[in-house]
Order: sequence, then C-alpha cells, then structure tokens
Amino acid sequence: MSEKGKKFHLYILAGLILGAIAGGIVNSLAGDGGLPNSIKFLLKNVTDPIGEIFKRMLLMTVVPLVFASLSLGVARFGDLTKLGRIGLKTFAYFLFTTAFAVGIGLILVNIIQPGRGLPKETTEQLMAEYAGESEKKLESNAKVDVNTFVNIVPKNPLSSASNPNNSEMLPIIFVAILVGVGITRLRLPLAQSLTTFLEAVGEITVFIIQIAMMIAPVGVFCLIFGTTARFGFDLLGQLAWYVGTVLLAIGIMAFVVYPIILVFLAKQSPFQFYYRARAIILTAFSTSSSSATLPTSIKISHEELKVPKPIAGFVIPLGATTNMNGTSLFEGITALFLAQVFGQNLEIGTQLFVVLMCVLTAVGAAGVPGGSIPLLASVLIVANVPPAAIALILGVDRILDMCRTTLNVVGDVTAAVVITRFEGKNFPDETPGEVHVVESSHVLPPT
Repeated sequence: MSEKGKKFHLYILAGLILGAIAGGIVNSLAGDGGLPNSIKFLLKNVTDPIGEIFKRMLLMTVVPLVFASLSLGVARFGDLTKLGRIGLKTFAYFLFTTAFAVGIGLILVNIIQPGRGLPKETTEQLMAEYAGESEKKLESNAKVDVNTFVNIVPKNPLSSASNPNNSEMLPIIFVAILVGVGITRLRLPLAQSLTTFLEAVGEITVFIIQIAMMIAPVGVFCLIFGTTARFGFDLLGQLAWYVGTVLLAIGIMAFVVYPIILVFLAKQSPFQFYYRARAIILTAFSTSSSSATLPTSIKISHEELKVPKPIAGFVIPLGATTNMNGTSLFEGITALFLAQVFGQNLEIGTQLFVVLMCVLTAVGAAGVPGGSIPLLASVLIVANVPPAAIALILGVDRILDMCRTTLNVVGDVTAAVVITRFEGKNFPDETPGEVHVVESSHVLPPT
C-alpha cells in the first residue's frame, strides 16, 4: 500500500475518534432535557444524510460484486471436486468458530451473571423508553425455519437482487454459484467472453468503492457522531455488566481465539494480519454492516493479505451471509442476560438449545445495522423471556452492533486466510491486478 494510502486510513481513524468525542460532548451538554432543536436539525439534515450516502455507496456495490466475485471464484476453481473440497472446509470452519464463539459467550454470562444486579428502576426506565422501538424492531417477524432454506432457490433472481438484505443474499449466492459452474461447461470462446464481462463488473465496483472511500473520513465521522449524540454513554454505565460481558467475549474471540487460529492454522503473524486488515476493521466498525464492508473485505484480502481471487471471491461473500460469530455470541449472551433479569434459571439443556438457535438465527441475520435484533426474538422465546424485553438493550445496541459486526467481518477474512493456507497452492499464478480467464483444461464439453 502506498504512503498516501496508509495516511488515508489514519484520516478514517481520526474521523471515528473525533465523531465519538464530539457526539459524546453534545450528548453530555444536552443533559436530561434532551437534544436541542438545533442539534436535532443538524443530525436530521446534515450528519445523518452524509453518513447514509457513504453507507449506500458501499451497499450499492454489494450485489454486483458478490455475483461477479463468486461466479468467477467458482469458475476459476475449474475442477468441481476442488470446489467441493474448499466448500466443505469453509463451512466446517464457519460452524466450528461460530459454535465456539457462542460457547465463550454462554460461559462468561454464567460466570459474570450481568442480569442479576440490574436495578428494578433501571429495568422499568429502559422498558418505558424503548418499548415503542422494540415493537418496530419485531414487526418484521424475521425467523429461521424450513422456508429459509427453500427460499435459497429464488423464483426471480432479479427480485432478490433488488432487495439485498441477508435473507435475499442467499438466493444471489446460489445463482452465482450455478453461473460459475455453468462457465466451466461452456465452449472456450464463450467462457472467455463471460469471464471477461464479470471481471469488468468487478473492476467497475472497485472503482465505485474507491470513490466511496474518498468521503470515508467524513462519512465515518457523521455515522459515529449521530450515534453518540443521541445515546451518549450514560446507558453504558447502567448496563455496564452486560456491555462488559459482550465486549469481553468479543475481545477473547478477536485477540485470543483468532490469533491462535492465525498462528497454528494460517501460519501468519496476528500482528501483521490485523495491521493489513485495518481498513476492513475500520469500515466494519463505523458502518455496523457486514454487507457494506464486503467490497472492502474482498479487495483488501486479495491485495494486502494475498488471498487468491477465487478463494476471496468464494469464502468472503459466503462468510458475510453465514459466518456470524459476533452475532451468535451476542444473541446467546443477550438471551441469558434477559433471562437473568426476569428471574429465569435455565437448565444446561435449555442453554445448549439456545446455542443451537443462536447459530441458526445468525445465518438469517440481515447484514445491516441492527439486523440481528428481530431474529433475537425467537431465541428469547426459547429462554422463556418475552420478546418485548429487547427494549432493555436497544439503547446500547448500536455500540455492540459495531463491535459484533467487526468480529463477524474479521472472522470472514480469517477464514479466507486459513483456506488459503491449505488450498492457495492450487492457485500459484494469482497475483493482485492480474486478469484471468477460464483455462481450456477446465472447460468441460457441453452435454
């Protein structure tokens, strides 16, 4: 990365820090009387629109980039047995790390028991303040059942592309994989033409991402400023044990579990990994959206972490939809925290069922800010807690959303690095910026 690029990441970090400080100051000066009309006007008409434009410029590239990257990734595998082998390793890694993350969360919440000491008046205050918001969050009736898997096969792929939340990303991924497999069965001239077209789509989306990143420092400042100005840090004190438990679990995954995986499985230095992935981390933290971070994740993984394009294009889009370590961990801790608040003593069998529900519902969580909240309702039902109880944690959810999204995204990139360690030798000619077409030896005769 150029010296200019390194400094640019410092500008993004500066925007993040300054936005948090400025928003915290505004919130503290407002006091109990609420934000003055001038600040509300500033948020509504200046900072919120700028932050939303930044986020939308990243989100608008998700569908074409996922489709192009995944189709090309599958086509470049050539040998379908290779695709199956990498797919099995990827899903095994996702399942293991997600279950491990939930397990860490459940152990910590049982040891710390953050819900036992929450004052009754705080509970009543939070329920009154966020009851309306919790009802809106639950209106989507999001759930994971057999239809979740049926809907992976779309009736109309264009309809799914026009509504790219996570539940609609699964059909896009399914179609992209089929297209990638189909390319390997085309005659060479047709395969080359389609491959060149998809590569052009990928290059155009990278150009759009570069434009979006030009306003990233300002966009990040506006996003963080709006959050801290509205909610401040007072609720962090009221729910300190709960917030601390979630952050501790995220910290253990990010700074203990992932480094161990990087050292022993990927044979990489964790320090170098986190340094090279800093743009991914900052984007995930500021946008609270794994979907918005996806273009940056694919680009940086290939250019900085030397993940071959086929692996980056296959593993990272799949991870953004199905590998939700942070979300699963958050849901497990939150369910047991609220159960403790409401005096429920859950047996180990029920807690293990909560683990299963967290893993399943995390797959259906939308890759947008707060996307896991509606799905949390089904986990709360298992824990014998009224779904409306999510009102207790909505005030601090944004900061936790930023952190769990970051863990989700880092988990995706870590998976790509691990898969590269075992399968990267199959892509010896992969270098950043190089254009590839399907080789003739990979093209099967038409049937």
